[in-house]
Amino acid sequence: MKKRNSVITIIVLVVVVLLAIFLFSGSDEAPSFSDDEPTATSTATSSDDATSNDDTADETDEFETQSVIGTSVEGRDIVAYKFGNFGSGDTELLFVGGIHGGYSWSTSLLSYELISYFQDNPDAIPEDVSVTVIPALNPDGLAAVTGVDGEFEASDVNASQEERVAARFNANNVDLNRNFACNWSDTATWQSRSVDPGDGAFSEPEAQAIRSYIDANTPHAAVVYYASAGAVYSSSCNGGASSETDALMNVYADTSGYPAAGLFTAYAINGDMVNWMAKEGIPAISVLLSNHANAETTMNLAGVKALLDLVAPNILEI
Repeated sequence: MKKRNSVITIIVLVVVVLLAIFLFSGSDEAPSFSDDEPTATSTATSSDDATSNDDTADETDEFETQSVIGTSVEGRDIVAYKFGNFGSGDTELLFVGGIHGGYSWSTSLLSYELISYFQDNPDAIPEDVSVTVIPALNPDGLAAVTGVDGEFEASDVNASQEERVAARFNANNVDLNRNFACNWSDTATWQSRSVDPGDGAFSEPEAQAIRSYIDANTPHAAVVYYASAGAVYSSSCNGGASSETDALMNVYADTSGYPAAGLFTAYAINGDMVNWMAKEGIPAISVLLSNHANAETTMNLAGVKALLDLVAPNILEI
């Protein structure tokens, strides 16, 4: 009798187990433990990380870009740094330093300090405005006195006056500010000395680089830094300065503390870059620092901010 009851008990247990297995395997709620399928937690984390990375990349891309717009005679990159919200019909302000290389190295130092300022203060640029800074249009001449390529410190400059004068020109010994297509001539002067203007307008790769950039981007206004006279000048090619150019000059002068000097008339300049910009319909001013050894950042930053305020509400019709 006991044996019979044991057999029955075993049969019942087997039936119960089989029934449980059948019911469990048919359930829609049955979990999967496949290694090929991530858990819900890991999927959410991966998705959040991807979104975060994409947002960061988009923010960076929207505010700052760097592009090589050309190369120098010796093969150094000419770099443009652009800041702002791009692609929305923005008003572009272009700032150019270092056209005279190591002779006016303070203009490149100022340009790099402007770059640092905009990197640290993105909100300083109004909506629908962008800023482009080309810190060294003549990187060969700049490297000749700094001993480094690209960004540098004032302490890197250890050159004699003769070496700095030689570094005014590019590696072809051409004065780049005599190589543009506004009254270009095969003879040119700087103060009282003759300089090489190149074989023709835009014969030099550095001048070609800025021409290509302007042709492709058509900035609304431009500021070019030189040294040294401590003044702000307007621009024109065979005529008077435009009202827009005068507005730029006066606003920059009033806020920076430099005097507004009008058109440059101290001596004739053939092939000047800023005058060529005027010929192309771009309001452009020359800001000449007071000396060759000081970027005068505070003064110039005040002028730059004033120009941003000027164009932000479209007060300047350019």
